[in-house]
Amino acid sequence: MTDAVARAPGVMPVAPPPSTLPAAPKPRILHFVTGGFSGGATQVAIQLVNAARDSGRVEPLLVLRRKRRTDPARIAELEAAGVPLRVVPGWSHAATILALVRVCREFRPDVLVAHGFSEHLWGRYAGLLAGVPHLVHVEHNTRERYTRWRLAQTRWLGARSSRIVGCSEGVRQVLVDMGMPPGRTIAIPNGIRLAPFADADAVPAPARTAGIVMVSRLSKQKDHPTLLRAVALLRDRGLSPPVLLAGAGKARHRRPLERLAAELGLQQQVRFLGLCRNVPELLMTHRIAVLSTRYEGMPLALIEGMAAGCAVAASAVPGVREVIEDGIDGLLVPGADPAALADALERLLRDDALAARLGARAREVAVTEYARERMNARYEALFLELASQPPLRSQQTQTP
Repeated sequence: MTDAVARAPGVMPVAPPPSTLPAAPKPRILHFVTGGFSGGATQVAIQLVNAARDSGRVEPLLVLRRKRRTDPARIAELEAAGVPLRVVPGWSHAATILALVRVCREFRPDVLVAHGFSEHLWGRYAGLLAGVPHLVHVEHNTRERYTRWRLAQTRWLGARSSRIVGCSEGVRQVLVDMGMPPGRTIAIPNGIRLAPFADADAVPAPARTAGIVMVSRLSKQKDHPTLLRAVALLRDRGLSPPVLLAGAGKARHRRPLERLAAELGLQQQVRFLGLCRNVPELLMTHRIAVLSTRYEGMPLALIEGMAAGCAVAASAVPGVREVIEDGIDGLLVPGADPAALADALERLLRDDALAARLGARAREVAVTEYARERMNARYEALFLELASQPPLRSQQTQTP
């Protein structure tokens, strides 16, 4: 069609076929997190990248900070699965920042998401140096090793971040109390993959092994000693349930626990399983899931125990208290109190009806409230919202 015809009176111009219209570029989202693989922050970051690949609405990139314990096999697994992945050095903070700046200048993200302590510091410094329009800090715990200097850095970076996200309402409140901007500090609860627990209802509580499973890395944060002492008290009350401790950890954390188990005479009762690939199966075949812990953000392992239909008992710390309603979908006990934990476990071991009721309600809550798809959707909506806005520094400059 000529221009003259297109402009003739009564003749409507013909739009080009939709297939010839240029597609709007997808927002690019870079997730930066530790490459240690032991904590929930890395698992959440990996899941958000995979969810973005599935939805196709954003273009994701996962950047891992190499640690001494980074497992090359795990890197290879991610690459084989097609996860868009880069690894930056972690031997010094400066090396990490400079390498991440180079990645940012190559990938040109609209949003850089820095997960966890202390990666949220180095990630956001790199984002600022590279001119990334929007920075997001995701905090995964209620307690971290903040010195006065690092807290000052976190506040300075918080003023330059588009959002600060807590993985639970408890974490969000901690962030606000630390001095993060309340108007830009939000909560997005973690979620889990429910498919591995689809058959949880097939084995009711009375038919399960009357045993205890605690899924957790062996670390200073987790309070395995209190659980071991509670199990010793149970033995004195005539109960000797098998106890499975599923989770890897450094030798300096594992050996004291093994010594304590030996001192308490629990060697035949307690098994240290190390890193497990069959956690759903362990949970769905045992009656009780325990999380004995000193502090939490949003405990994925506890939610998995709930999804498996276990009766759960957990320390009443922030992050856990948001998940468990005591006596309704689990039992809460004071932290570092072996006798209180033994009392809760005894109730669940002796009362089949109570264990069944709590387990059924826990599974219902996990399925309705903590599906991973719900978490993915909330994060994706946040990233799309930010990518549609001018950089935060531009907004702040325009504010009178």
